[in-house]
Amino acid sequence: MPQYEGETGAAERTFGALPVARGRAFARSWWGQAWLKALEDTALDGAQLALGRQHARAGAVGAVSVRPGRITAVVQDRDHTQHRSDVLVQQLSGAHWERLADLVADRAGHLAALLDRDLPPVLVEDASAAGIELLPGIGDLEPECSCGAWDHCAHSAALCYQVARLLDQDPSVLLLVRGRGERELLDEVQARSAAIPAGAAAERPDVGVPAAEAYAARDILPPPVAPPPVAAPGTPPVLGGGTPPAPGVDVAALEFLIGDAAARAQELLADALSPGHADSPIPPVLTPAQDAVRLAAAGPGAARSARLAAGSGRDAAGLAAAVRAWELGGRAGLAALEEERTPEPEVLARAAGRLASAWEDGEARPPLRASGNRWTEDGGTAQLRYGRDGRWWPYRREGGQWVPAGPAADDPAAAWAVLSAEG
Repeated sequence: MPQYEGETGAAERTFGALPVARGRAFARSWWGQAWLKALEDTALDGAQLALGRQHARAGAVGAVSVRPGRITAVVQDRDHTQHRSDVLVQQLSGAHWERLADLVADRAGHLAALLDRDLPPVLVEDASAAGIELLPGIGDLEPECSCGAWDHCAHSAALCYQVARLLDQDPSVLLLVRGRGERELLDEVQARSAAIPAGAAAERPDVGVPAAEAYAARDILPPPVAPPPVAAPGTPPVLGGGTPPAPGVDVAALEFLIGDAAARAQELLADALSPGHADSPIPPVLTPAQDAVRLAAAGPGAARSARLAAGSGRDAAGLAAAVRAWELGGRAGLAALEEERTPEPEVLARAAGRLASAWEDGEARPPLRASGNRWTEDGGTAQLRYGRDGRWWPYRREGGQWVPAGPAADDPAAAWAVLSAEG
């Protein structure tokens, strides 16, 4: 026999009366429209449906109570007479709920959708294929009303139209009227997910979901297992294969970029698995000009280096200096090469003070000319640059341009020592 009264212990939910709905569709979601189709395909009197729509639009439906197997509200006629109206829906059996929980646990996308207040067609289709009808069909919405009507009257129709609006906002209302609250279903899904053997995912390579769906399900899924570290990036594929490339396609450049992507992925994974990664700030994304230097530092060959230089607005000598700066200090080293700035007065004074105290009493101090964050040997080829991070970069003038002479140092005397040793 169909179950119409709550027998599963699911909590009852009550929704306040909805505002007047003039000039809008009662159901915008596809599942809300399916609910109304079940009503309109079942009701025998179209005039009662039309009057029910008028009642619903006019705000004549009071608070709606939803519990397993039954939806209840008080509906007011135009003469202010009130009627209690109920719509009864058959509950799913315990076996049906077990199968539904298995379905949702088997595909994280189903779970993510429910958590996001969505009811994807594929979930309904998968459930139907397993013999579980989530959405009502013809005859599934059984009316009861204190007005005495045996078919859908204006009061039960008005209630159904308002429920369609509730379903638009929260499809878990459908789960509750079918017998279980959302929390009950999700608890069962979590228990199943936690019981999946550790190696089960490896045996099912077809299972996977987009990252956004997995993130949406973060509060219900078991904690993820960290992947093992990768010792080295994979070998890039050979793209030529004897087939002439399309015009303008540099096959060797593509192979180089594929290899670089593999190396970067291995580096990012190693960083993600390192202790304290979650507390580390996310570094800013490299600009195209900065990334061109990073790629050139990997030694892609003369032809591709020339393309990287042109694409980043540098000549060959400029790219060589940028690569040197990158190799010595990464992003900060490149900034020291390309950024000429004037620090804040207090920062500048502090830097000048440190520089003045770098030489001991009686020690010959080279004559330095200050300009912004740079101190240049007067008439010489040595220069110190003060970075935003408070470190000092030694520079040497070669071939008419300034090039990095060594890594940064916390002490200006140590940076100058690099220049003295070279000189």
